[in-house]
Amino acid sequence: MLIDHKVKIIVEGVLMAAGRPLSLDQIGEVFSDDERPDKKELHSILDQISTECDDRGFELKQVASGYRFQVKQDLSEWVGKLWSDRPPRYTRALLETLALIAYRQPITRGDIEEIRGVAVSSNIVRTLLDREWVRVVGHRDVPGKPALLATTKIFLDYFNLKSLKDLPPLSEVKELEPISEQDDFEKELASLRVLDLPDDFEEEKSFESSEQASEDKLSQEAAINLSQKPLDEILSAQPDPFALSLELEDE
Repeated sequence: MLIDHKVKIIVEGVLMAAGRPLSLDQIGEVFSDDERPDKKELHSILDQISTECDDRGFELKQVASGYRFQVKQDLSEWVGKLWSDRPPRYTRALLETLALIAYRQPITRGDIEEIRGVAVSSNIVRTLLDREWVRVVGHRDVPGKPALLATTKIFLDYFNLKSLKDLPPLSEVKELEPISEQDDFEKELASLRVLDLPDDFEEEKSFESSEQASEDKLSQEAAINLSQKPLDEILSAQPDPFALSLELEDE
């Protein structure tokens, strides 16, 4: 049996090398049967490591998929200078759509459109699916069988959440920057169209152009008016109720 200090060093090394969150079971798998600590011991060791990180530039964070080391958020101003590439810029429309899915899941694209009052671009839904922040969990038992969308563990990991219970209350949701001019609205659309598109998008462009053109004919005035609403007001809006049933699919 390994002594606790050696186990702690091994756990630190494993978490540092993994580059992704590890569950207690995954951490335990690196030990042989005769030296593997039980989960209670692992919890204690992880607590020690977390405490020792208090005065360091990184922290031990528990998210939905497990434990990981990460740079402390208050150091982002300096750490971010290591990379010249700008991080992806997410539009207000995408963030509102993601927020509605997170707070109101499972929810259909039609529900989101009804609450927001404007259509949801196919590129927004595709971006969220491609990033694996959302997934289809079933279909509503109505004509057309619209897909029901919900968030994933990857979404929770990305936003440093252990579970959906850790989402901030609506009263604490920060206001998103409003779109106040037509030029800004057009820039939002342009940035969305180039966000995380697949390598073969050029081949698909002609097929999707008619659908995108139809969606972009939505009233810009309606979209701008929506952008000036507080996000918590949008999330609190209620769509018209109607019967639904879930036909859950395998993950």
